[in-house]
Amino acid sequence: MAPRPLPTAPRLATAPRRAVVASAVVAATAGAVIFSQTSVRGAVMGAPKALPYAEAVSRTHTAAEAVLAGAGAETCLRGKLTNALLGLSSSCEAKGERNPLCQLADKAAVVTPMSLAFMRDTATQLLALIDGAATPTSASGSPEPALTQP
Repeated sequence: MAPRPLPTAPRLATAPRRAVVASAVVAATAGAVIFSQTSVRGAVMGAPKALPYAEAVSRTHTAAEAVLAGAGAETCLRGKLTNALLGLSSSCEAKGERNPLCQLADKAAVVTPMSLAFMRDTATQLLALIDGAATPTSASGSPEPALTQP
């Protein structure tokens, strides 16, 4: 009799960024193997390990400065800012941070396509939050530019 394939394990977390308490039992042909995990975090398969929070903030600062300086082609700046935002969001999740900087990174990273004006406004907000400004505003003076796409 040929061995039967194991059923696909159910997804443990339906929403990323949520801690899940889980126990999984996988039946094998020769017996049972028990896996017990007390805290499982949603993560992207194949994604690199999250950077330390301070390093992710530093990379985001560098990317935001590059956007405001226009240091490169628009597509390169878009990639640099997007990668920095995704890295920051991942680091925030790994550290358990939910501060305004992390919230902005989460919101801005999913905006597609990013216009140059959006990138500038977001970069301005990022720098204001990183440098410790009390209330970040965009270059145009309107708050929360990362929430709307022109």
